[in-house]
Amino acid sequence: MAAVVFVLVALVVLALLASVHRYVWRRFVGDTTAPGSTLRRVGTVAAFVLPLLSLGAMTSGRIGAPFWLQQVLAWPGFLWLAALLYLTLALLVGEAVRPLLGRVLARRDAAAARTTAGTGTSVPAAEGTVAATANGTRPRTEELVPAGPPRPATPADLTPATAPPAEPEAEAVRDTEAAARAETEAKTAAAAPGIAHPSRRLFVSRVVGGAAAAAGLATVGYGTHNVLSGPSVKRITVPLAKLPRAAHGFRIAVVSDIHIGPILGRAHTRRIVDTINSTSPDLVAVVGDLVDGSVADLGSAAEPLAGLRSRHGSFFVTGNHEYFSGAEQWVNHVRELGLIPLENARVELGGFDLAGVNDIAGETEGQGPDFGRALGDRDRSRAAVLLAHQPVVIHDAVEHGVDLQLSGHTHGGQLWPGNYLAELANPTVAGLERYGDTQLFVSRGAGAWGPPVRVGAPADITVVELASRQA
Repeated sequence: MAAVVFVLVALVVLALLASVHRYVWRRFVGDTTAPGSTLRRVGTVAAFVLPLLSLGAMTSGRIGAPFWLQQVLAWPGFLWLAALLYLTLALLVGEAVRPLLGRVLARRDAAAARTTAGTGTSVPAAEGTVAATANGTRPRTEELVPAGPPRPATPADLTPATAPPAEPEAEAVRDTEAAARAETEAKTAAAAPGIAHPSRRLFVSRVVGGAAAAAGLATVGYGTHNVLSGPSVKRITVPLAKLPRAAHGFRIAVVSDIHIGPILGRAHTRRIVDTINSTSPDLVAVVGDLVDGSVADLGSAAEPLAGLRSRHGSFFVTGNHEYFSGAEQWVNHVRELGLIPLENARVELGGFDLAGVNDIAGETEGQGPDFGRALGDRDRSRAAVLLAHQPVVIHDAVEHGVDLQLSGHTHGGQLWPGNYLAELANPTVAGLERYGDTQLFVSRGAGAWGPPVRVGAPADITVVELASRQA
């Protein structure tokens, strides 16, 4: 049954992706290029290649593809997913602008047509011919006769000239009819911009498409810079009722969701270690989702973690991605790097108990969270701080008398408006909130999963300073 549900969900996702790509192709390529043109062909090829790269980036690690191939596919494949999101959002905004711009252009054309019809402009007459003036009357004959030597007057010159046939009246009627037709066509175009002249429709499509492309790609560029420049440091103070005065001011550097992988490698790890060490913490808490890959592929990229410095050591709990990458191997590897894994375990520090539980994803391997083992026999008169990757276990933490839970997993949504989706699956998406007598702090994380892009959810490392109410 689970396999059937998975297949159905996969088909729905693929159908949605196909529909979105079709829409993006139509607006950026189909509406703005000529059939058979080079730009049309290039855009069509890209519409097929880019989603294939994205599928390759998402699946290559799971199917055990060579790591070099994962790296080749990751950058273009994952970046295209972020670009697709923001290009689509920009185009949807453009759908509201499109008819407004069409109406403005139609009214401008109508005004120009009325102005042209009202002036009654005429074509200059050739030498020796007769032309009608703006009011439909003929000019005097002498104005059209070329200058020459005077000749003697004859009796015919003294005879009043008779008016020509009524040609000017017919021309005036034709001018009036043409002006009426132009005005009618302009009013029709203004009322129904959807059937505007092809050149106007093309102009609107190119203006809206160009603006959407600029906005979408600029957003992705900004979000990529946010990730590659490294996390910033945040500081919060959390008062704990049971914390003794001696532990007042104890500082825990909380880092989650580092996501070392095909894109974010050793340099990324080094930036994070340097940032943590610059805060001179008393303790470092690495709260899951350290890696996206095996120890064989990423072990060297994680080695800078051996340089973490703090007074009471660095502690680690698993996240769901560790169970996609060989959790047991990674637990052993971080232990070799000097971190202390808390696998449903607890240590007693000078002023409080520090506990850690495995991630929920470990239940598939019989290694899920065990709160009884980690917290069941402790002295509840002491303050307890719990490391747990996913915020959803907060209710178990409340039941076991935890004072503060430190979590990650949500990335703060990572890509706006992803924060609204994250709210559907997590009690807290980012920041500090209270649940009964237990406080929950959720970090936005220091890395990124999938696209190396963050919009509206900047990466951070948070220094949590514990405060004693007795101080």
